[in-house]
Amino acid sequence: MAATLDPANVRAVFKAYDVRGTVPDQIDEALARATGAAFVQVVGATTVVVGHDMRPSSPGMAGAFAEGASSAGADVVLIGLASTDQLYFASGHLELPGAMFTASHNPAQYNGIKLCRSYAQPVGMDTGLAQIRDLVGQASEPRAATGAAGSISEHDVLEAYAAHLLTLAPVSGRRLKVVVDAGNGMAGHTAPAVFGRLGAAVELVPLYFELDGTFPHHEANPIDPANLVDLQRRVLAEGADLGLAFDGDADRCFVVDERGRAVSPSTLTALIAARELAKEPGATVIHNLITSRAVPEIVTELGGTPVRTRVGHSFIKATMAETGAIFGGEHSGHFYFRDFWRADSGMLAALHTMAALADTDRPLSELLAAYERYAVSGEINSEVTDPGAVLAALESAYAGTDGVRIDHLDGLTVSHADWSFNVRPSNTEPLLRLNAEGRDEATMAEVRDRVLGRIRDKGATR
Repeated sequence: MAATLDPANVRAVFKAYDVRGTVPDQIDEALARATGAAFVQVVGATTVVVGHDMRPSSPGMAGAFAEGASSAGADVVLIGLASTDQLYFASGHLELPGAMFTASHNPAQYNGIKLCRSYAQPVGMDTGLAQIRDLVGQASEPRAATGAAGSISEHDVLEAYAAHLLTLAPVSGRRLKVVVDAGNGMAGHTAPAVFGRLGAAVELVPLYFELDGTFPHHEANPIDPANLVDLQRRVLAEGADLGLAFDGDADRCFVVDERGRAVSPSTLTALIAARELAKEPGATVIHNLITSRAVPEIVTELGGTPVRTRVGHSFIKATMAETGAIFGGEHSGHFYFRDFWRADSGMLAALHTMAALADTDRPLSELLAAYERYAVSGEINSEVTDPGAVLAALESAYAGTDGVRIDHLDGLTVSHADWSFNVRPSNTEPLLRLNAEGRDEATMAEVRDRVLGRIRDKGATR
């Protein structure tokens, strides 16, 4: 049995809503092959679509997954290099379950698999991933009942993907100058296709478009302010109207305004929610529990219905399906669209931002001012030895405090009229994540520093 098919290792790499680990000690082609076979059995697929990112190990693992799926009797459609939202497009457009090989924003030594059913429906622990994990842990590679292997073919969907996005968020009005930092990730593949269709409407300034899974310039993780510095400098040097930064698989988008200031994803959530509610008044909008309280306030003021959910794409998508929500936003930079099969698309969020800006003569900072009401900390990570003990100590410190509400929808959330914070364990890394918010910068900073001090006093390893 291959080392990566050791049941304990399999359990370690199968996370709440994807597969993620280091290559080759945790994830390799043997695990990918077994996962392909198990995926076909669990979802009952007769045909599967497979894409991969630019990491050196991704093509081989995507091919191994295809072999495993084919051995189980399914036909396989390979779309080659793709962003995760391009794979979701293929799943919806071709009406097929799919697999995307990527480790998203994780460093170069990582890789992983994101799985979905037809129409980009998520596969998480409660919707099939546990069964797939158990089959893989048994080194089970099912064969077709007839013994016949499925076919493996190739199909390019990039241009169809680009065209579809622009039907959902057409950009017209004044000409924009846009700097795009692909971080050597998959936006370097998708942005030229999408922006190429905009013609003279947009002047594109590319930054780090060369596909390189070793990430030679900076990690493709724009939630870390250090990874936005090059974009911020370039926006100012170019006199650009805005900057866009994508993570490694380009399903997340972060925005920098004309002053070089990073825009909170909560602000973008409110902006896009307003645009979607203008198309469908009274619709439901999803926001996760670490999104600014400005989001549900604005949605309510615009006549919509805000619904709060826990962090994670499988949970957001499930809640969107249950409520019929038109849009969903996460503070981590994921944006979900009902008309894009409820899937997240960083590029579609970017197009919405550009469309809103092109439709006005104001700079982006002024356009967004109406959607920014509170000071937010951004996500701050701490590595701890015992997350449960830290959360219990935090809850004990705030329980019974006047005006404070506590809930456990996802980790620990403590709310007050003037401030709030959430601390939750990461699903993919050994971290506790803190997000704090206040009615002004001083209030937020006080809460942030007090909570962070408690976290790091209670067994933090760094």
